[in-house]
Amino acid sequence: MGLVRIGISGWTYEPWRGNFYPDGLPHWLELAYATRRFSTLEINGTFYSLQRPSSFRDWYVQTPAGFVFSIKGSRYITHLRRLKDVRTPLANFLASGLLELRENLGPILWQFPPTMKLDLRRFRAFLEMLPRDSRELARLGAEYDSRLKEPPALEFDANRPVRHAIEFRHESFLTPAFGELLREFNVSIVVADAASKFPASEEVTADFVYIRLHGSRKLYVSGYTPRELDGWAGKIRGWSKRGDVYVYFDNTDIKLRAPVDARSLARRLDVLVPGTPAQLVRALTKDVPAGRDAPRHSGRTVPESPAVEVSPPFISTPLRTRARRR
Repeated sequence: MGLVRIGISGWTYEPWRGNFYPDGLPHWLELAYATRRFSTLEINGTFYSLQRPSSFRDWYVQTPAGFVFSIKGSRYITHLRRLKDVRTPLANFLASGLLELRENLGPILWQFPPTMKLDLRRFRAFLEMLPRDSRELARLGAEYDSRLKEPPALEFDANRPVRHAIEFRHESFLTPAFGELLREFNVSIVVADAASKFPASEEVTADFVYIRLHGSRKLYVSGYTPRELDGWAGKIRGWSKRGDVYVYFDNTDIKLRAPVDARSLARRLDVLVPGTPAQLVRALTKDVPAGRDAPRHSGRTVPESPAVEVSPPFISTPLRTRARRR
């Protein structure tokens, strides 16, 4: 049986404050709170611009042991360059701080626009470039150029596997040849529910499955009914027999659908992260001065979370935070 991780896409949403995020929770603790309600989060800011290594270090410090981030690949590579001459942009993306997540680094998501048709030769060249482990990531990242905002982050404490997933939105990808290509490189086709707006595939092409739930009826907005969640739970049980499964709810354009649906699905699969909002708030804010937010990169460590044991397939060790590395 593989590990099943269920979470949300992004975590900084103003309407969630006072709803998913309890009243009084300092904004700088929102990530720490979200990573103790879910077993995984999708970082989507990396899609829009190159981030800084200091940001990745900050995200690592705020997350508990056993947690996993997935990273959305740069749109400069997928949407603007459309995989043409992307070796240096890919190096910049890889050098921007991914290795700072250490053991918390999960799959890298590469999403392509609806207007981009399948070019097997171009995709093969791209897949051949993608790093398969930390050492390859650091080696390619060393080819960065001056577009980085800070010095590159290319050191790693252990050589870990690096996984990749591809989300397409053009019908030309619905061909056996594309699935065969991804299987050759152990890259996952993203199982995407996008309100029937884009073509979709549930073909398994890797030793893990990556799922993005954008909304069943209205893109990025509509929630999932109990019957729909039951259906997804059944599929995930089947896929988990073949490997790990990552699930992200991206229906984030209204107040509560993504976190509510994610926790509802996790409950159905017995992978719900325990602990009440009140317990988490007390633990995370016990050392925070009233009415004040901590600077984002102040060097302050996040207070310990409640020491709760979580049974597999989520985490088998107590939730904890780590001291900031210098």
